[in-house]
Amino acid sequence: MTELQSGYGASPGIAIGHALRIEHNLTEVMEIAIPAEGIEDEISRFRCAVRLARQQLREIRNSIPGTTRADITDFIDTHLLMLEDSMLTLAPVELIRQRHCNAEWALKSQRDDLASVFDEMDDPYLRTRKDDVDHVVKRIMQNLLKQETLDANTINPDFKDSIILSHDLTPAETILLQHQGIAGFVTETGGPLSHTAILARNLGIPAITGCQISRSIQEGDLLIMDGETGQLIQCPTEAVVKDYQKRHRNEQRRRTSLNRLKDEPTITQDGIPISLNANIDRREDVRVARRYRADGIGLYRTEFLFMNRHDIPDEDEQYQHYCAVISSLRGMPLTIRTLDLGADKGAELLNHYTHQSNNPALGLRAIRLCLKHSDLFCAQLRAILRASAKGKVRLMIPMLSNDKELTAVLQMIEQVKDSLLASKIPFDDNIPIGGMIEVPAAALSSSLFARHLDFLSIGTNDLIQYTLAIDRMDDEVTYLYDPVHPSVLRLIQMTIDAGKSSDVPVSMCGEMASDTRYTRLLLGMGLADFSVPPSVLLEVKDVITNTDISKLDKIIPALLSCDNSADIKTHLKKISEL
Repeated sequence: MTELQSGYGASPGIAIGHALRIEHNLTEVMEIAIPAEGIEDEISRFRCAVRLARQQLREIRNSIPGTTRADITDFIDTHLLMLEDSMLTLAPVELIRQRHCNAEWALKSQRDDLASVFDEMDDPYLRTRKDDVDHVVKRIMQNLLKQETLDANTINPDFKDSIILSHDLTPAETILLQHQGIAGFVTETGGPLSHTAILARNLGIPAITGCQISRSIQEGDLLIMDGETGQLIQCPTEAVVKDYQKRHRNEQRRRTSLNRLKDEPTITQDGIPISLNANIDRREDVRVARRYRADGIGLYRTEFLFMNRHDIPDEDEQYQHYCAVISSLRGMPLTIRTLDLGADKGAELLNHYTHQSNNPALGLRAIRLCLKHSDLFCAQLRAILRASAKGKVRLMIPMLSNDKELTAVLQMIEQVKDSLLASKIPFDDNIPIGGMIEVPAAALSSSLFARHLDFLSIGTNDLIQYTLAIDRMDDEVTYLYDPVHPSVLRLIQMTIDAGKSSDVPVSMCGEMASDTRYTRLLLGMGLADFSVPPSVLLEVKDVITNTDISKLDKIIPALLSCDNSADIKTHLKKISEL
């Protein structure tokens, strides 16, 4: 008998295999009083667990072939760096000394403090960085509790071609499971932005997250999973198995052929050129963007310069960093987004700039924070403008919502330019200045922004959340997160039309741009500039180069006139079949 379950399609691909459960049952941590004479032994126990975690991650890192892409190994490198961070290694030691508590409780307490900072972040991508904390803490905790972990040096034949069912998986476990030859995995937690999901996409492992895995699934049951739709099929019939085997073969052939697109121009079937750029967080991400022949960097998030440190990077440090990124790009254009932190959503070092907010998502963040604290903003503007003399740089402002903010930003940029001129410091006086459309008010006023800016970029993550009043990272309401809600599509169309009216380019850098289910829809709406994670560049390019936009002329208006998501999805299906 065939039974269906569903979750979030986190990494596309068809997998057919037998169920294998991996349980992570960490013992509930309780606070235990440690006598004074046992404090140093407890600290030593904690430090041993940290050293073992480093050793384990290094073994995993060393087990990864040298030819592996940097964006995959970076996940392990990030966790190794976190094991050197005082917030995870020194703070628990101080807590053990102060409270005379056990190491497990000190680690848990520090984890909870760090997690609360990430939980209050508004940007869904940044908020998932809490995953890194949890995964590193989990490994240390397993060592403290002497629990068994996956081994980089042991091959378990039971894993081969199986579908893993688990409450959650860390990036390190995901890499190890790929080495074991698993067919795919299903987890109960996480979403499409979790690091495990991102890594699964990079590794090409079909994955479903956020699935309430039925207890009726027994070890060894035959399963089929579709990482595109998020569908999990338990005990399929022979006919269903044959159908999915055929789909799997076709998908494998298609993926193999993607590499041929690297050096092909991004042009639609009817000859319309499309700009395909990459989103990055760090200089290291440039390597992947160049490998997949991105046209440029459409979004460079600068927040990570300010995180995991106790001091604010000054103008010179920021300038040197931006110059290093420009050098790595070798002539490719770079769009730098100014700081998008604040309102209790970010780095501890910014606490003195912010205040406690009852609703951080609607509080002092992004451009609001920067305009209130001009010293912070001016230092970054000076660094970006100075760097613009070294290459093709565009400056992008996040979270704009009204004309007063726009005027204040433009005036401040002119003041910084005057200051650089007076000091005879070179910069690009014609640097393009753009704004992000991620607030419904900004979309509704997009014609105003288009008249005063050089480009616009639609940030769909926030635009969708603010429009629908839902938190996409909250498992209780994620079912409401709908990129093709009629109101969302109308705001996107309004922004694209405003750009055309003012002859101002409009790009999209949110997750919707990287979801190939919506690529043709966006092309039909007139979007000609996509900015996506480097790992999906070729996937999006494949859809673009196989699309004839002229064939969408009748379907798109009909789709946009729909008042409910069900009718819209019917039209989307027609679009996908063209």
